[in-house]
Amino acid sequence: MIAQALEWIYDSATSGSAELAESYRLKWAGDREQSIDDLIRAHTRYAALVGFMTGFGGILSTPVAAPLNISSVIVIQVRMIAAIAHLRGYAVTDPKVKTLVFICLTGSSAAALLQELGFSVGKRISARVLAHGTRITAQKFNTTLGRHLLLRYGARKCIIQAAPLIGGLVGGAIDASVTLGIGATAKTIFKPVGQRAYA
Repeated sequence: MIAQALEWIYDSATSGSAELAESYRLKWAGDREQSIDDLIRAHTRYAALVGFMTGFGGILSTPVAAPLNISSVIVIQVRMIAAIAHLRGYAVTDPKVKTLVFICLTGSSAAALLQELGFSVGKRISARVLAHGTRITAQKFNTTLGRHLLLRYGARKCIIQAAPLIGGLVGGAIDASVTLGIGATAKTIFKPVGQRAYA
């Protein structure tokens, strides 16, 4: 189920991500770094809006809103990461790039995820880690990734349930903060194409 969900999310989110990235690049007259920063800011706002809408009402709306929030926000985040990868010179059709996009979804937990999977991670992680690690099965990767994501959204759900009257504000703030962190992680992992070290 996790694998199927991730595949569906990736296909949905990356459809048109290159065109999205190019629209930001043109907006900033070819300045890719400015484009990336603007892209992250915009998607952080989108995630905040979705988080507010699905968190509004707190515990009363949780049974319906939680699955909607998870799928909607992750699509926004994957699209953002894929667009960043494109602007840094990576092809989202590359299976390694797909793996890295999913790793970026864990944000500040990316290093912990990689270490759990058996990769050697230094102080700064980047795309090169996939060239210097251990072989892992798709099932192990999906299960480990799924656990990290469920822990994050489980914590979000508990916080909103504890504050039903301001659930929308709390949900929006959490999703915005997480998305901003994911954007920073994507910038770290997807170095400009000349600096990447996997083939």
